[in-house]
Amino acid sequence: MKQVIQQKAIPGIIGGLGPLAHIEFERRLIAFNAERGISCDRDHPIWILINATDIPDRTQSLLGNAPSCTPSLVKYGKMLQMAGADFLVVTCNTAHAFYQAVQSQLDIPWIHLMNVTAAFIQSSYPESCKVGVLATTGTLQAKLYDHSLSALGFTVIAPPLEYQLQHDIMNAIYHPVWGIKATGIEMSPTPVAILDNAMTWLEKQGTEIVIAGCTEISVVLKQLRYNSIVDIDPLDILAHLTLDLAFGHQDIPIIRPK
Repeated sequence: MKQVIQQKAIPGIIGGLGPLAHIEFERRLIAFNAERGISCDRDHPIWILINATDIPDRTQSLLGNAPSCTPSLVKYGKMLQMAGADFLVVTCNTAHAFYQAVQSQLDIPWIHLMNVTAAFIQSSYPESCKVGVLATTGTLQAKLYDHSLSALGFTVIAPPLEYQLQHDIMNAIYHPVWGIKATGIEMSPTPVAILDNAMTWLEKQGTEIVIAGCTEISVVLKQLRYNSIVDIDPLDILAHLTLDLAFGHQDIPIIRPK
């Protein structure tokens, strides 16, 4: 008889920050767990999800054009905590700009996407140096990946905020007609072409590894054309870690006293 692996902890997921972000994340939880040898629906972990579509746009919030995201993230984090979640994951890169302010008000740990991604790159590609980041202007302006990667000795490459290329990337994500956030489960060829151009630019800068630093970019990453770059999808890393934490293969981080 097959030995059932008992779940040790319940993940809480704040999704809706990009309509496909948490759906893509949940797909990966199921797919990666299947790769681990599960055989029935009861082998998948319990998780709790909030589709928090009313959280202000994270980039606009950081630019001062929308209210702070902190109160909403705290509210939904506490709801998940009260519902029984043992740790929190947020399927939005830019939301991590509010990490410190939010984590200090929660009693469960929020898994830091940039830190776990940087640690994965260090352990998996220790000889690499130049890491490219494709992300929203908010993520780049807040230097979310820069802080985590540079602390481990990596050089970060990203389009300068004033470049047309970065404006194009923002349109690929946000355009109200054909942007990835706008088209539901369909995918327009226009954002794919823009992100192809971005990958070409990164290759020319000598990038060895590129991070899909926005969950909308994660959605289209496998459709992009590039030759010499290793692609890293933080959603994949987060999904594997979530399974490890849920089933007790890794210990849940301890929150420092407030």
